[in-house]
Amino acid sequence: MAKEQGRKLIASNKKARYEYAIEDTFEAGMMLTGTEVKSLRAGRASLIDGYAAIKDGEVWLHGVHIAEYTEGTWNNHEPRRPRKLLLHGHEIDKLIQKTKEKGFTIVPLSLYFKDGKAKVEIGVARGKKIHDKRQALAERQATRETARAISDARKSNPRA
Repeated sequence: MAKEQGRKLIASNKKARYEYAIEDTFEAGMMLTGTEVKSLRAGRASLIDGYAAIKDGEVWLHGVHIAEYTEGTWNNHEPRRPRKLLLHGHEIDKLIQKTKEKGFTIVPLSLYFKDGKAKVEIGVARGKKIHDKRQALAERQATRETARAISDARKSNPRA
């Protein structure tokens, strides 16, 4: 069987990018059981309500739902169990330093397969205030309207 290449997205956390201002991102591996990997390959995961915490110098992912594998036996995994994240020591040190600052948390941004291995992208994030969310929404609308105006101008005058 040929080895998998590239990146295959399983789940993304769009709400996290809306609710938080992402300061820094890290790519981490995960310690998973066999049925969890099979369930991920079927695309059955959700990052909503997920967060990461540091305990005893290790990073743990909490609240991420990986559905039970339908063909699993009595030793199927628990859907919302804590999962250990695999990071380098210097990355863990950076996460510890950032989360000591007030207002920072670690949230999962996306879950994917990279060259056949399950990975999670985590971000060090600070919660946005309501006015920040409104400002981001206004900026997104302005860029969309600008792009639409440019597109309409090109359609009406194709030689320009």
